[in-house]
Amino acid sequence: MTNPAQHCTPILHGNFRWRAFTLTLLCALMMFPMQPALAQTFSVIHTFTGHGDGFTPVAGVTLGPGGKLYGTTSQTPLPGTVFRMTQTSGSWTFNTLLAFDGQDGRTPDSAVVFGPDGALYGTTNGGGSGSGCGGCGVVYSLRPPQNPCRSVTCPWTPTVLYNFTGQPDAANPYTGSPVFDQAGNLYGTTLSGGSAGEGAVFELTRSDGGWTENVIQSFTGANGVSPYSGVVLDAAGNVYGTAANQGPLGDGVVYELTPSGSGWTQTILSDFPDSDTNGCIPVGGLTFDQSGNLYGTTVYCGSTNNGTVFELSPSGGGWNYTVLYSFGYGVVGGGGGPQGSLAMDAAGNLYGATYSSGAHGYGSVWKLTRSGNSWTFTDLHDFTGQGDGANPVGGPVVDANGNVYGTATKGGTSGLYCNTCGVVWEITP
Repeated sequence: MTNPAQHCTPILHGNFRWRAFTLTLLCALMMFPMQPALAQTFSVIHTFTGHGDGFTPVAGVTLGPGGKLYGTTSQTPLPGTVFRMTQTSGSWTFNTLLAFDGQDGRTPDSAVVFGPDGALYGTTNGGGSGSGCGGCGVVYSLRPPQNPCRSVTCPWTPTVLYNFTGQPDAANPYTGSPVFDQAGNLYGTTLSGGSAGEGAVFELTRSDGGWTENVIQSFTGANGVSPYSGVVLDAAGNVYGTAANQGPLGDGVVYELTPSGSGWTQTILSDFPDSDTNGCIPVGGLTFDQSGNLYGTTVYCGSTNNGTVFELSPSGGGWNYTVLYSFGYGVVGGGGGPQGSLAMDAAGNLYGATYSSGAHGYGSVWKLTRSGNSWTFTDLHDFTGQGDGANPVGGPVVDANGNVYGTATKGGTSGLYCNTCGVVWEITP
């Protein structure tokens, strides 16, 4: 397996296989309704420079109180950062909240999330004091200064909640952000570790003022490998996620973990065969709607081998799989589909980003609008690889006013350690 800490081409982490489909773009576009970009306004609200503000934002951003945006930069070969952006009178101010030093983590590929206590929580792909793999990553929390900060830079205080130690423990979290259950327990995934070294799902529970970690699922091949993204929970505390490779049919699975006695039982809800028009290689995570349906994406396969958007609906004790959209253009050889999770607005419309599928081959941002039982695809922005960015890995977020925010790992400008350092972007209605 390729070292997940390398970020030259994020899509190449793991055992992805190149495929070549020969269906034409015309055929793909005839299959699904598609509309040109609406009267949206795309803006770059921060261009990373690599000089204190970091670079290479692999994860997307998180919406916080007051419309503030929080995010991370992976910053290889440097340890990485956590940042905040605040909008005042139409302008955005950028602040670095934390610069990792390696001992408190390195390469934060996941977005940060707010915990029940109001602190920020996240994971890093490497660093920490775990000895099993020379720094297997950490779970951390981040809090603002206790006293009012009077300086321009207001660093927050990090706390390492857990150091991963490697097989058979979990190791090397990637883009999956942690998630909390109603009891305040924290769940996440790692790309390596577990009993077979092929990835794991972990749980952190509070214990005597600290945290206790438990691997609740190890991926071994037959049940999938390479869980790039995180998990989501239903109201009953069941855990759902994706594994990008292997499984019964060879090209990834959607799974459910259900508490069972003192352990957890895995059920495969859907698995993906090679070269299938329904999609394959589900790198991105899952999104629930209010009716209990799950939505996700695949990077490969579909009508032109550039991925799909799918829905899983519970039915009669099982799940029905439906392709909502198949991407009709992308890079030669395929694999340009979404790598991040979908966002959903209050009306149930879906938003996403493709890694390289798009008019210019550098990715795109798009919307799927629900109309009864059908969906209409709208292209919101195609990245050019220039100042507007390139190759978004993390998925977008949408606020209550319909503004859409996200990051692009590349593009923008060059800096001390980066040829193209990445951007934070906004799309307004």
